[in-house]
Amino acid sequence: MTTPADRARRGRDARKRVSRSAHAHWLASVDRPDPVAVLERQDRDRLSELLPVRYGRMAVSPFAFLRGSAAVMTADLAAGQHTGLTVQLCGDAHLLNFGLYASPERALVLDFDDFDETFPGPFEWDVKRLAASVAVAARENGHSEARARRAALETAAAYRTAVRRLSRLGELAVWYEHIEADRLLPLIRSARRRRRAEASLTRARRRTGLQPLDRLTVVVDGRRRIVHDPPLLEPAGAPDSAALRKIFSDYRSTLSEERRLLLDRFRFADAARKVVGVGSVGTRCFVVLLTGRDTDDPLFLQLKEARPSVLEEHLPGGAYVHPGHRVVAGQRLLQAASDVFLGWTTGPQGRAFYWRQLRDTKGSADVAGMTPADLAAYARLCGTALARAHARSGDRIAIAGYLGDADTFEHAVADFALAYADQTTADHTVLRAAIAAGVVPAAPGV
Repeated sequence: MTTPADRARRGRDARKRVSRSAHAHWLASVDRPDPVAVLERQDRDRLSELLPVRYGRMAVSPFAFLRGSAAVMTADLAAGQHTGLTVQLCGDAHLLNFGLYASPERALVLDFDDFDETFPGPFEWDVKRLAASVAVAARENGHSEARARRAALETAAAYRTAVRRLSRLGELAVWYEHIEADRLLPLIRSARRRRRAEASLTRARRRTGLQPLDRLTVVVDGRRRIVHDPPLLEPAGAPDSAALRKIFSDYRSTLSEERRLLLDRFRFADAARKVVGVGSVGTRCFVVLLTGRDTDDPLFLQLKEARPSVLEEHLPGGAYVHPGHRVVAGQRLLQAASDVFLGWTTGPQGRAFYWRQLRDTKGSADVAGMTPADLAAYARLCGTALARAHARSGDRIAIAGYLGDADTFEHAVADFALAYADQTTADHTVLRAAIAAGVVPAAPGV
């Protein structure tokens, strides 16, 4: 049996492949793919009428570009060496992919809330993407370079500290680890902002499935129907509705027995196509309205197309053939407590989908309005949450052995974050030039 000492030694040996200080380096190679070309390859088989929405959203700012360009950054990270210390990666670990959501026990926790790109890979790829997003966000908020570097440094330092703490815990203790939302409050130094955060948490706790009812539905002839808000929300036509009803039973079979029983107490009421996110725009996504005891007892489920992860072309094959199964399994592994209605299915033309509650997420941080101190504090919390997810899915003792007691790793990641923030700004400029030249379509403000 491999001992903790053997596992820690394996982590220290990984420094021979990639030293901790080597993570500081970022320099685009002469044969680096054009970022717009990388994005356009993703457009194949997406809904062409929604591509202007995708590029319009990405063009807003460098941070918006970063959100939608996981494929670009993954290719950049894959061009270099990696530690070989594998975890279940989020694959798109930026600041806005963390949020508040309700656990099945209805406790409010902070965790990942996007898993479209999840795949096994080297732990440092998630850390670098998160730190780079912090640096880009800091710059957009007008923070100094020193402040931006400090926030990125705090991200990686929190990750290292948390991994080393978790490496000393038993398996069940690590598995049950979670971050309660109330941990946000002590991190906010401003009394005024703390009061606002307390009010936001109070509102989040009150949110239930009833909140979207009036916003997303209307009553027509005594029956609930999803509103028409093109191009972002459009009622599903007869063919799509028929297909959704047909694959519903396949999705149901991926739930555990008690959750199937709960789902069976709801009835299919309506469905609509929905535009979500930034990088996901153009993929097929539907929202399904189910009703339980009566029309005022709703369950909103989101059915989202699952495509191959952007990580797959750069890493060895994973355990799941079905992309929806990959997303669901990755979410269950990474999240402290996952949605009870999480499942997957195959739809028309062999397309893979996964299902989840539409309003499981209760809120996200207002990153754009954060002071330097608040951003650094929030970045630390996200770094801690990332470490918890990696500790569940990878060899936390080996990663802790690699990271060590010194602060070498976090300083290197902070340097990388600033350099890659420069790259993101340059890539964003390339996209805007392509839009101006008519190479890619863009619909601003949608």
